[in-house]
Amino acid sequence: MVSNFHLPPTGYGPGSQQDDSGEELQYMPMPQDMRTYHTHFPEMEIDESLRPAMELMAAVAQAAKVSGEGGMNSTFDLSGLDKANRRLVAETMGEGEVAMKMHGIPAVAAQESVFAGIWVLKAANLDMIEVGPSPQIARDRAFAPRRAALGTSAPKAAGVLNAPPLLVEMQDKSASYQAGDEVHVINLTLLPHTEQDLEWLDKALGQGSTDILSRGYGNCRVTATALQNAWRVQFFNSMDVLILDTFEVTAIPEVTVAAPEDLIDSGERLVEVLEAIR
Repeated sequence: MVSNFHLPPTGYGPGSQQDDSGEELQYMPMPQDMRTYHTHFPEMEIDESLRPAMELMAAVAQAAKVSGEGGMNSTFDLSGLDKANRRLVAETMGEGEVAMKMHGIPAVAAQESVFAGIWVLKAANLDMIEVGPSPQIARDRAFAPRRAALGTSAPKAAGVLNAPPLLVEMQDKSASYQAGDEVHVINLTLLPHTEQDLEWLDKALGQGSTDILSRGYGNCRVTATALQNAWRVQFFNSMDVLILDTFEVTAIPEVTVAAPEDLIDSGERLVEVLEAIR
């Protein structure tokens, strides 16, 4: 027999108390606005006049397959298309998760299409598609300094504690980095540091010429520094709260790059779309 000592007292527990405040229970907002792929078909009547766009996109699909199998990047000039053909390409490509800006002369904007690894590049006198893991110009211009790296000569304010050893670590990894090496990550989120440390590192590393935004479940903002192969990579949740702050020493962060299997899949999906709208 169980004594009353072991039974819960009457009038206690979940649901036993009345809430006379008249206020509804408030819940923390849930993550939302996750971007997912869905097949998009351009809303245009396809006729013989649009053959140039159809043939160009068929070649783009083939180039995606080749790139996914290890081939080089391919480019396709869109400037020769008339307005209707250019519109068909734009509607078919759509906008994907990754956008890039390459500073310099001329400044170049790159927008990934809904087909991973198929990029639309625009600049003064430039309108083209590039197929590959990432636009080549994003790598070529990445570390051209918009703001010079001061290195260990950067002036130290009071409160700079842990940043100098991190700089030495990145400089060492940068100097020895070769294509294909494993990514070296410094996770600031897990390391003790001050605001003055971050400000000093910003001056010591400078600013490169490639800025990248990868949108998905939240945002990932990637910025090249002026130190060769060094990138700032920051992850934000869907409410734009910084949840992971890192430096990466690599040619270009993997989060911004289309994988080989993605490129092959993009080529196949683009073919399916073209066949459906013929």
